[in-house]
Amino acid sequence: MMNPENQKENTRKIWTDHSAIVERYNQPGKFSAFMGFEYTLMPGGNNLHRVVIFRDGKERADQVIPFSALNSADAKVEQLWDYMEAYEKKTGGKMLAIPHNSNVSNGMMFELTGPDGGPMTADYARKRARHEPIVEVTQIKGDSESHPFLSRNDEFAGFGDAGWDLGNLTMAIAKKDGDQAGEYVREALKRGLAIEAKTGVNPYKLGMIGSTDSHTALATGDENNFFGKHTGNEPGGDRANQPQNLGTRDGRFGWQYLAGGYAAVWATENTREAIFDAMMRKEDYATTGPRMQVRLFGGWDFAEADLNGDFVKAGYERGVPMGGDLDEAAKGAPTFMISALKDPIGANLDRVQIVKGWTDRNGRTQEKVFDVIWSDMEARKKGRDGKVPAVGDTVDIAKFLYQQHRRGGAQNGVARPGI
Repeated sequence: MMNPENQKENTRKIWTDHSAIVERYNQPGKFSAFMGFEYTLMPGGNNLHRVVIFRDGKERADQVIPFSALNSADAKVEQLWDYMEAYEKKTGGKMLAIPHNSNVSNGMMFELTGPDGGPMTADYARKRARHEPIVEVTQIKGDSESHPFLSRNDEFAGFGDAGWDLGNLTMAIAKKDGDQAGEYVREALKRGLAIEAKTGVNPYKLGMIGSTDSHTALATGDENNFFGKHTGNEPGGDRANQPQNLGTRDGRFGWQYLAGGYAAVWATENTREAIFDAMMRKEDYATTGPRMQVRLFGGWDFAEADLNGDFVKAGYERGVPMGGDLDEAAKGAPTFMISALKDPIGANLDRVQIVKGWTDRNGRTQEKVFDVIWSDMEARKKGRDGKVPAVGDTVDIAKFLYQQHRRGGAQNGVARPGI
C-alpha cells in the first residue's frame, strides 16, 4: 500500500501534467479551458459531488493539489470550502464549487440544517453562498429542477425524473418520504428564502447550468447524438435497454438517462476570467441539450418599447440581468424582459414560463408557474384551469422522425435561468 507522502507526490505529478495540457489548449478569445477537479463526497451512496473550477492558470493552480473526500474519515463539504479559502489566501486566486446530481443525494444536498443537525446559522449559510453560487440543474443522470411530488401544478415537473427518484446514486439506499424536498433545485430556491427569513442570509440563491457528466470525452449533449455515459455504453442495437452500472445494485437503464445538458454563460469575452466572473454573478442558464439563446432582465419600469428596441442596453442600465438582485427599496411589482430564441437546427419553442417562489405570511413556501407567451396564441387559449393546452407533436414513433412546425412545435427541452 502506498504511503501518504508518495501518494501525495504522485497526485501532484498527475495534477501538474494535467494543468500543462489544459494550459496548452486554452486560447483566450477562442476556446477557454479551465483547471478543475471533482470532489466526490458520497456518504452511503448519497451523492454530494461538487465540480471545483479555478479562475486561474497553471502558475497558481499548481501551488495546490486537488482536495479529496478521502482525506478525512469524517469528510464534510465545509472542509472543501476551507480548502478553497486557503487556496485563495495563499495564491490570490479564486475558485467556485458547483453541486451536481442533487437528485440522487437522498435529500442531503439542500438541507435546512447545519452540519451539527441544528438550524442552519447565518455564518454557515454565508459560507455556502460564497463558494457555491451556481448549481448544475440538469445532466446525463437525470434532471434536478423539480419533481411532480413537489410541483403538483406543473405538468412539466417530471422531465428527466424516471429512475432517478428511486434511490441514491448507487441505489444502496432507497428514497423515503421527504427526501425530494432536499434534492431538487426549485425547492432549494424556496428553502433559501425560508432560511433567509430566519437568519438574514440565503444559502441557496443559485444560478443554474447544465452539463453532460459523460465519461467518454465526447461533446455529445444532443438527443440525436447520444453516446451513453461510459465508453462501454456506446451506440448499439439495444442501447436504450442496456443496464447501467453506477453501483452494486443499480437498477437504471439506458433509456432513463438524458443525453446531457449545456451551460450557457453571458460573459463579456471568451476567457477563463470573464466566464468565471459571469458564473459568480449567476448570469448563466441551463438547457437540456438544445442550443437555445435566453436572456432575462428584471426592473421596475420596463415598457414594451424597451423590448422592441435595444432591450439589452435598457436591461443593464435600468435593471439587472438573470442572477441579479433588484433594489428592494422600490415599490410595486417588478417587470421582466425575456428573449428566447430556438436552437437554429432544433424544434420550435412551445412557450416561455416564469416560476415564482415565495414564502407566505406564515413562513410556508409557495410556488406558481406563469405562462408568459406561447406559440399560436390565437388558437391555443388558456382553459378554465388557467392552463395552456398542449402544443401536440408531429413525431412518428415508428420511423423515429418528426416534422418541423412553422407556427410552434414541440421543443425537446427547457431552459431555466437562476432566480
